Amino acid sequence: MADKLTHDELVEQLDTPGWRLVTDDDKSKSGTLKDVLETTHQRHQRKQPAGLIKQIETSVELDMIQVQQLWQHLGLPTV
Repeated sequence: MADKLTHDELVEQLDTPGWRLVTDDDKSKSGTLKDVLETTHQRHQRKQPAGLIKQIETSVELDMIQVQQLWQHLGLPTV
């Protein structure tokens, strides 16, 4: 488990992308930390559970050839 960020570290991260809000109603949102915090505040104002904010730690990008190879692996047509 990653170390808990301090308040100052979180403030420094407000404009950084790579954050996700996960909610029970499947209305997740991704964006900057500020974006997801504003969404949690709106939910709080409507008396809904704020949800869970997660930092997206890794990102994997697949090029089209890799995607097509995975389609083939799954037996999906590529035409």
